[in-house]
Amino acid sequence: MVAQLNDAERQAALATLPGWEYDSKRDAISRKFKFADFTEAYAFMTRVAIYAEKADHHPEWFNVYNNVDITLTTHDAGENGGLSQRDIDLAMKIEEIL
Repeated sequence: MVAQLNDAERQAALATLPGWEYDSKRDAISRKFKFADFTEAYAFMTRVAIYAEKADHHPEWFNVYNNVDITLTTHDAGENGGLSQRDIDLAMKIEEIL
């Protein structure tokens, strides 16, 4: 089982991730991205997907044309799943890819 972040850890991590929002109902973080067109959005998703597969930690995402919405939570963190360091690491990598 993966360790779930506590309140202090979550707040500290979110302070380093501008644009990411916390969803307390899901104990998850999310961010909306907008690109110039579908090709740019899809290229971004491809780069994220390649990294996520290597890290064995996959985002929940939704794409329509030039918009990509990403939600990160760890399904095996804590008793019912929740935010873990794996999510923070992936969000940081997504920012780097961006």
